[in-house]
Amino acid sequence: MRKAIFRNVAVVSAIFVASFAIMLITNYFQVRSFNPLQADVMETLKKINDENANNVALQEQIRQLDLMARRAYFVNLDHLKTGIYLLLAMLGVLIVCLRFYFAGEKDIPGKQIDVVDDWIIKTHARKYVGWFASALVAVALVFVFVTASHLRGTDAPNTPSTDIGQIAAVGDESTAQGESNVNQANQTRQGEENTVQGNSDDNATQSLTTIDNASDISSGFRGNNSNAISSAKNIPDVWDLKTGKNIAWKSAIPKHGFNSPVVSGNKVFLTGADESAREIYCYDLRTGKLLWTLAATNIPGSPQVMPKTTDDTGLASSTAATNGKQVCAIFATGDLLCADMDGKRLWAKNLGVPDNHYGYASSLLAFGNSLIVQYDNTNAHKVVALDMATGNEVWSKTRTDKITWSSPTLVFANNRAQLILMGNPAITAYNPANGEQYWRVDGLSGEVASSPCGAGGLVFGASEYAALIAVDATSGKKLWTANNYLPEISSPVATNENVYLGTTYGVLACYDAKTGALKHSHELETEFYSSPMIVEGRLYVFSNDGKMHIYTADSEFTLINSFETGAKTFATPAFIDGKIVVRSEEGLYCVATKK
Repeated sequence: MRKAIFRNVAVVSAIFVASFAIMLITNYFQVRSFNPLQADVMETLKKINDENANNVALQEQIRQLDLMARRAYFVNLDHLKTGIYLLLAMLGVLIVCLRFYFAGEKDIPGKQIDVVDDWIIKTHARKYVGWFASALVAVALVFVFVTASHLRGTDAPNTPSTDIGQIAAVGDESTAQGESNVNQANQTRQGEENTVQGNSDDNATQSLTTIDNASDISSGFRGNNSNAISSAKNIPDVWDLKTGKNIAWKSAIPKHGFNSPVVSGNKVFLTGADESAREIYCYDLRTGKLLWTLAATNIPGSPQVMPKTTDDTGLASSTAATNGKQVCAIFATGDLLCADMDGKRLWAKNLGVPDNHYGYASSLLAFGNSLIVQYDNTNAHKVVALDMATGNEVWSKTRTDKITWSSPTLVFANNRAQLILMGNPAITAYNPANGEQYWRVDGLSGEVASSPCGAGGLVFGASEYAALIAVDATSGKKLWTANNYLPEISSPVATNENVYLGTTYGVLACYDAKTGALKHSHELETEFYSSPMIVEGRLYVFSNDGKMHIYTADSEFTLINSFETGAKTFATPAFIDGKIVVRSEEGLYCVATKK
């Protein structure tokens, strides 16, 4: 009886393995002839859409088809992964059952046995059935790998685990740039005394005014206010690492990270980390010389074993922040470290090891003398303001949003500063001086990694598979939503007239800031973790392959220049007068027009 059970299970497993392996092999040839993201029918529909720009109903139908095609991409990959697990599991069941079935059967029994048993034992099945099944599975796995490689060769959107970049994060990133996708805030010139005390809206207004007039600082990811608009002048518009054209200097970075460089005076700050150490680095903006390194050590609560993170997030995705007097950094361990401008440690603390399946990637934001930390993890949901000089808590607010990789941003509306945080499911505005909530607008979903932006009294936020949302920052009223193209790691940037964004599946898009209408889109065969920056009326954005794209930051959104820089780039660059500081996959470098 027991033998019959093993036999029957083995037969069923063999049939399953053979059938499923053949299905996976067949799937390769089907996918090979069909790209869900670049199918001819989608291209035809896009042309029809261009010819019928005012047909709202048609645009909605095309959008739905496009979303269905992109979902089909992820479904296909998920099915492949599930298929591998099922195939290997059933192969294991088959082998185990065959071993038990043939146990003790070295010779054919001298009695009448079951017909099936007689056939199995008299043939070479007992010797070859396991080998044949294993070989068939191996062939199927080869075709699964080829199929997955073919799919990843398309312009498909990635998830934050591919995406932070942010990553990130990139911040965005990076995500990110994930990019990560990772973002920061507002600061004062080095050596300037900031009059903001963090206790009134008047002080907040003065802080933003001071910061907006500064052009020699890039105090966090996406520059002043973490809003991606720089007042820097005389920015180079072409360079090449391989030939050295317009390259002022290049420097190595001791440890890996996806965070972006920030600049204050003649100092450049960024971070790096690995299993052995988490560190802040300070470079000389004029020469690229490493001035000092500060390690995050002897911090109570810091974990002995590093938390697991994905390869494109890592332990140092969050961009540092400075107010010209102090510089602070945070790592995926929850370790928060702050130093003066000469590298002297001022204070350090652990905020609690983040429960985060990709790795913590939210960047810091400096607001006057306060450090803003968005800490939305599975085991903690809060936003905290700390005194940058002492580390003492200024205020803290519990949040209801789910785990988030986005970073805080400051906007200015109705004569007051607003701290804008994105999460799942809402965009929320707070008083940065005391944490009072001004307004909250639902509409986001999924894994929120890109960061908000603002312009002309409006706030914009977006997440993949949800929507781009515009909010009146004065009233907190949702004005419009759009979902033609959405970012995952890279964060949008806005002017009074337009909103610009880059997607991980290779599209740069321009929306009308007042209505949400899609004005222009450029489809490129690349990915974007780095966030676009607006400088001198031009939009600068790196693609992951290290290509710089420069467009006019107007309603025409026309290409000015596009060129290979010579190194893959996921972080967002820092812009200061006459210079661009870039963190690439190979190191840190400075671009400056050579006279």
